[in-house]
Amino acid sequence: MAGNMAPIQTVVVIYGENRSFNNLYGMFPGASGIEEAMASGAYQQKDRDGSVMQNLPPVWKKHDKIDPRFPTQMPNRPFRVDAAPINLGLDTPSPDLVHRFYQNQIQIDGGKNDMFAAVSDAGALTMAYYDGSRLPMWKLAQQYTLADHFFMGAFGGSFLNHFWLACACTPTYRDAPDSLRAKTDADGKLLLRADSPAHAADGPPRYQDGAITPDGYAVNTMQAPYQPSFITPPADNPALADISKHPLPPQTQTSIGDTLSAKNISWKWYSGGWNRALADRKQIYEGEVKFQVHHQPFNYFLRFAPGTADRAEHLKDGDDFLKDLAAGQLPQVSFYKPQGSLNEHPGYADVLSGDEHIANLVARLQASPQWKHMLIVVTYDENGGFWDHVAPPKADRWGPGSRIPAIIISPYAKKSFVDHTTYDTTSILKFLTKRFDLTPLPGVRAVVGDLSNALID
Repeated sequence: MAGNMAPIQTVVVIYGENRSFNNLYGMFPGASGIEEAMASGAYQQKDRDGSVMQNLPPVWKKHDKIDPRFPTQMPNRPFRVDAAPINLGLDTPSPDLVHRFYQNQIQIDGGKNDMFAAVSDAGALTMAYYDGSRLPMWKLAQQYTLADHFFMGAFGGSFLNHFWLACACTPTYRDAPDSLRAKTDADGKLLLRADSPAHAADGPPRYQDGAITPDGYAVNTMQAPYQPSFITPPADNPALADISKHPLPPQTQTSIGDTLSAKNISWKWYSGGWNRALADRKQIYEGEVKFQVHHQPFNYFLRFAPGTADRAEHLKDGDDFLKDLAAGQLPQVSFYKPQGSLNEHPGYADVLSGDEHIANLVARLQASPQWKHMLIVVTYDENGGFWDHVAPPKADRWGPGSRIPAIIISPYAKKSFVDHTTYDTTSILKFLTKRFDLTPLPGVRAVVGDLSNALID
């Protein structure tokens, strides 16, 4: 029986980065994890010719160089990255892994999840997992509800999955130059380049990839049309991105922000490092903050253009979140995005620092006067290229993609509960729509739940 949403007056969504469920919570008791995958045999990876690999390919880092921290002949199975002989701890960044729209679909392979190693540009690293029991968020998952069938809203990477949190939609760029478009076959499958290695052991595959689909949808990272953007501003307007460098055009689809505002439900998107990135371009993708432009979906929408009242009201810095939290004045709906250095993204951030940051925020929220009527959802935007063995539900062209962790924390959440209900990122929007009686967004999926099974009756 679904739980009761009515007592919840404040919703906080905390959105981390790039971890599959198995990667962090594969050893969680009672969850569908590594033990289940091993018992069923649903872990063996295939080569690009369809044959079962004898060993996993090497772990590659940038420029296809083998990472010496990893053995080069690991068995074809998932492995602990934080145990001997590797001993790469939760406090150490791993190499990054490809996590793009077409590649994620090839890796999922119709639900068999057997092409992760063959497609990954980091080789065997895709099969790595941690003992997450050292993480403070693991302990919160033990106390509240861990959803173990929660999937990323869209195939691929952070850019598209942030849009699916914001609007359950895929952005468009109909007149994008051909240089930005992916090349696909008649079935919509990404084409390989002629120089792509035939076998996974010989190197990562090379695709004729792009940010835009042949029919004009933006599915991989595009830069924002407004600052902060990695594209520098034109000489006549420092608030914009130079249009000659092809930022994504301003989007006009209906977002969850639109539907909340239409019902006078207060909301804000809080972003760690927002003000610093606006003041100092050196913080964009670099510096102390490592501000990730493509993690800020509302900065791509015309309604929130520089100078608008909606931008001033709804797009805020992470420090504003702390101030509003401390004052007991969080809006009815808060989205919080950690700064890059604390978001857990492989390559430039470690797991532990980000997990501790989120757990600290949860502790502050629990001490807030708003806590007694609050629901917190802690999840990740996408899997970051890491393998997971559970087949995503089939819904539409855009997703859902691979399984990711999600923890529901609230005085009204079931205690010490593993929720096996099928959810995806749009389940958050579904919950908000039902709780606040909003106009439903067209892209929200019928095949997923609305988080209510995580709540007490």
